[in-house]
Amino acid sequence: MGRLKAAPTYVGAAFRRPIRASMVPRLLRIPAGIAAIVFVAAVPVFGQEIAEAPDAPFTTGLTGAASLQSIVDGRIARARQLLDHLIAVRGPRTAANTLRPYDDILAELNTAAEEASVLAAVHPDDAVRRAGDELERKAVGIASEIQLRSDVFSALTAIRVDGLDADTKYFLAREIAQLRRIGVDRPAETRATLQKLRDELTAIMAEFQRNIREGQRRWTVSAADLGGLPADFITRHAPDANGAITLTTDNVDARPVLTYATKEDVRKRMYIESYTVAYPKNIVVLDRMLAVRGEIARLLGYPNWASYDMASRMAGDVKTVSSFIDRVVAAASPKASREASELLALKQRDVPGASLQVWDRAYYAELVRRASYDFDSQSLRPYLPFDRVLAGVFDVAGRIFGLTFRPVSNVPVWHPSVRVYEMLDGSRLVGRVYLDLHPRPNKSATSASVTTVRQGVEGRHLPEAVLVASLPGGQSGDPGLMTHDEVRTLFHEFGHVVHRLVGGHRRWAGLSSVAMERDFVEAPSQMLEEWISDPATLATFAKHYQTGESVPPRLVMQMRRASEFGQGLEVKGQMVFAKASLAYHDRDPSKVDTTALWKQIHNQYLPYPHVEDTYRQAVFVHLGNPGYASAYYTYMWALVIAKDLFSAFDGKNLLEPGLTRRYMNTVLAAGSSRPAADLVRQFLGRPFSFTAWQNWLNRDTPAVSTE
Repeated sequence: MGRLKAAPTYVGAAFRRPIRASMVPRLLRIPAGIAAIVFVAAVPVFGQEIAEAPDAPFTTGLTGAASLQSIVDGRIARARQLLDHLIAVRGPRTAANTLRPYDDILAELNTAAEEASVLAAVHPDDAVRRAGDELERKAVGIASEIQLRSDVFSALTAIRVDGLDADTKYFLAREIAQLRRIGVDRPAETRATLQKLRDELTAIMAEFQRNIREGQRRWTVSAADLGGLPADFITRHAPDANGAITLTTDNVDARPVLTYATKEDVRKRMYIESYTVAYPKNIVVLDRMLAVRGEIARLLGYPNWASYDMASRMAGDVKTVSSFIDRVVAAASPKASREASELLALKQRDVPGASLQVWDRAYYAELVRRASYDFDSQSLRPYLPFDRVLAGVFDVAGRIFGLTFRPVSNVPVWHPSVRVYEMLDGSRLVGRVYLDLHPRPNKSATSASVTTVRQGVEGRHLPEAVLVASLPGGQSGDPGLMTHDEVRTLFHEFGHVVHRLVGGHRRWAGLSSVAMERDFVEAPSQMLEEWISDPATLATFAKHYQTGESVPPRLVMQMRRASEFGQGLEVKGQMVFAKASLAYHDRDPSKVDTTALWKQIHNQYLPYPHVEDTYRQAVFVHLGNPGYASAYYTYMWALVIAKDLFSAFDGKNLLEPGLTRRYMNTVLAAGSSRPAADLVRQFLGRPFSFTAWQNWLNRDTPAVSTE
């Protein structure tokens, strides 16, 4: 699933909780060590002071499980103090005495949950990871409890809107609508049941993600089994005293094996191992998850969870989403069929009479690119050592957005490999990002993702984000040679970082970019991917790790042409995930056999058969992510928007900051202060359309010769 990753959203309701993306278990929120937060400021609230740390790193004071407990409990205590102030107001309800504490309550609880969740995903200490799981559930449960309180709802609805600015009116109206959607106006007995179910759902999702995190598999092969793998991969996988070489289901092993291993048995083993992670545990957990979601939806008056879920998204309803998936599948099918025929022809040239299997796709696609486009992805890797690529991310983002990034070393981190940077716009500090980019034991080993630990409020709290990935490098003597797709992943995630930090300066935390409609949140990250297919942009940082030579423009153009091969199959593969996530939630959960349904959808959409005794749903982290659940389609929906946004650029000089700066100020900095469709319309001067996406998908590529 690569860079198709995760962003933020509401948990069950209006609780603004940025959930990682892509495929990282658990909310990727930052952890490090926070024992006793150092409060550098205090904000008066109704005559009293609530301790705050507007610019302090969220990791301040974190040293272990006990400190995390103390920090989270402190945030919860401050949230409850704010709640007491909100309820105690006498006289007219105003934005200052009611909406402000309400917004601060959710921001405080959001940060508590995100801190705990990130640590649960990435901290090297098992005690901290376990504490993070428990504390996340605690913070989320309290937020849900507060949002179901009728006295809080009554206080918000009593606020007079006369004289309020546009942002405040919009935020208040949207929040009231969200609270109604989650059931705040239901009878007390129903609300109590909903609270219990949501607490149960939070625990189930945590268990689902933990099983993935702790269920990564490892097995051994011989040196002869690594034929076709890059030299640096072989160097990193030295045999033990018995000649055995250990492979894992981590992406840094899985991607190269599936792409380059010449032995089909090795590719097959990697595929099967990767999709039996967390089996059978997560099959049972998923059944429970679907049942609880179905019951919540029923209590709220919806026929199923998918109907409830879509009500708050750009798409609006299940029918629109289903039609969108059908339209995408239809658009991609002709190209996918041609691509599958080419892959099969190449395989049958190697193995007469063979059939195409799912573990063949990446391997034979690489061979097609070599044969038809004279492009070997290995030829690009020496120009993409990790440190140069990371520097290039900062340089490119800095140039096009007019921002600067400075490393900071006095911020506590949860592992020595974590790097911290501050983002500035001129002399103004915009936000802080923590980078945890290399694999290690007991760290989430799925794809990359970004989590917003602090949403940010202008003048009150600095936004902070955490980017987690499993990329090459990070070891002494290892240059960390990256594939172009891994570079794309890093740029994609950094698009989220810029969006979260730039969009974290609204008057209300609830209007930060974290609260955008989930259909849209992947668009800014997919937009930034466009720059790494531009020869001029790549030349600024893609330099040979040994000679320092810049990447030849010819090689970049070959890569661009070659990358178009496989788009049809990739799109249809993504629609398997989109359709499965929808189908699991658009019907009676008691009638859903998740394995049989996945097999049915896979075999309907793809030209290679579902592999028996594999369980992709057990490692489909988005199912346990409240921001996605039934709505994986949002990645493709957002890609349609991203391609349309990029159509405004002429492509002749993508490093010029003019239009990109306007895009940042118009779309990113607005956060969620307006509906996403309005922001896109303001930038493009029209509603978004399918045209640019269809043009991208249907660009002709020559067929490979099998002579």
